[in-house]
Amino acid sequence: MDTLKNFKNTLFIDIETASGCSDFSQMTEKMQDFWVKKAKNMPNVSNVEPRELYFERAALYPEFGKIIVIGMGFLFANKEGEMSLKVKTISNSDEKELLKEFIQFINKTYKSRELTLVAHNGKEFDFPYLCRRMLIQGLEIPKSLQLQGKKPWEIIHQDTMEMWKFGDRRSFASLELLAELLGIPGAKADLSGDRVNETFYKENDLARITAYCLEDVIVVAQLYLKFHFLMLVEPHNIEKLK
Repeated sequence: MDTLKNFKNTLFIDIETASGCSDFSQMTEKMQDFWVKKAKNMPNVSNVEPRELYFERAALYPEFGKIIVIGMGFLFANKEGEMSLKVKTISNSDEKELLKEFIQFINKTYKSRELTLVAHNGKEFDFPYLCRRMLIQGLEIPKSLQLQGKKPWEIIHQDTMEMWKFGDRRSFASLELLAELLGIPGAKADLSGDRVNETFYKENDLARITAYCLEDVIVVAQLYLKFHFLMLVEPHNIEKLK
């Protein structure tokens, strides 16, 4: 399938994040002070105490959060020549070990300089979050993710939210909304991003978060195909790797 040549070095990703600690009190005093300063500059939270806001918002910021799941997917042609998709996730409460596994996968599977990552809101969240957490954990960032100092047009990674904006900088649309609008199956409602922290720390259900992330990767890949006016991958051609 000639079309797949364009996606040979394309990896669809999604990350799930949690607050760095399960409670504000578990941070060092210095980090608590930094969070209080951060919280005071957040919009629409004037009536919420910074320590209460921590559990709700910290996962959004790489300085105060951590990555707990990374989902990945790539397109290929099956034996019948049909467009197919393989997806897998790596999850770990130990972020450093999680990132090490992701880096090893990237360096072993792809030629780092040629790899194109695709994520929804990736340019403002997934890509910089990954880089910052790797740096914080003392890990070498893969060449394909070394974005510092690059001009916008030098970055080959793709963002499906940016593609949807069509130049409109004000527009924000969730992955679930676009899936519904464009007739993409698989978007789920049993978990949402704002409940990941609670599911991780209070329910201790990393498996549920992992499944949620995996489905997001599938939807991102299908959405990307929609933007290229291509047929969606049929459900029986989606392989979930362990």
